[in-house]
Amino acid sequence: MLTLPYPLSSVRARAGARNSLVRRLAVLVVVIVLGGCGLLPEVKDEFATYSAERLYKTAHDAMSEGNYTRAIKLFEALESRFPYGRYAQQAILETAYANYRVGETAAAIAASDRFIRTYPNHPNVDYAYYLKGLVNFREDQGLIGYVYELDLSEREPKGMRDSFVAFKELVVKFPESRYAQDSIERMKYLTNSLAMYEVNVARYYYNRGAYVAAVNRAQGALVFYPRTPANEDALDILAKSYDVLGLVQLREDTEAILKRTFPDSRYIAGTPPKPWWKLW
Repeated sequence: MLTLPYPLSSVRARAGARNSLVRRLAVLVVVIVLGGCGLLPEVKDEFATYSAERLYKTAHDAMSEGNYTRAIKLFEALESRFPYGRYAQQAILETAYANYRVGETAAAIAASDRFIRTYPNHPNVDYAYYLKGLVNFREDQGLIGYVYELDLSEREPKGMRDSFVAFKELVVKFPESRYAQDSIERMKYLTNSLAMYEVNVARYYYNRGAYVAAVNRAQGALVFYPRTPANEDALDILAKSYDVLGLVQLREDTEAILKRTFPDSRYIAGTPPKPWWKLW
């Protein structure tokens, strides 16, 4: 009697699977052939007859209603069908904004960069720089947000740095722009946010006994981000680290700088603590 290498049920299952695959391939071939012969119904483009102006208005209305996903699709269709002219130019900017609103950071930045490269002399190119800054400007991860990161040593605030660079480009290239003043204010915020990031990394190291690393990060906050409120915290961590390391003179010098620069500091012995709402 012939002995099968697999149970009969397994053989039948394999044969059935092969037959099913053959049927699917046959259907696929038929679809390709019929499609090539024009026998399958065409997918209707509901905006095929729209002019550039009407397509832009439809997309803009969708964005005004908060339907950013639909707006992105329509703006991309507009740019594809009508690649030249003012509506296509505006579509790139509004695509960038719509992507920004739905949290598609990479797409928003790509659209902004494309507008800047393609239309460097456009009257609204300053807005493209401003939007690049906004995309990476996460206010919830600024002064307070980064305090609560669990492992700060493994998280680099690249987004904040990219945001700062974009705002700076805007201010340098277009000092008279309507977005310049707001960009300056956001740059100040970002500067102290980056300083606070360094301070909290320094505190992270200090709490784990890595005092030399704490000194390096605290010094970095003072050197790279001078004259920011975060300097008060950096000086405190620096003084404490020097104290643990037995560097008495450096500790005393740092404490003297802290007292001179922040005479009302909550870190100075005998100074009453500030109300919590004034700590920032």
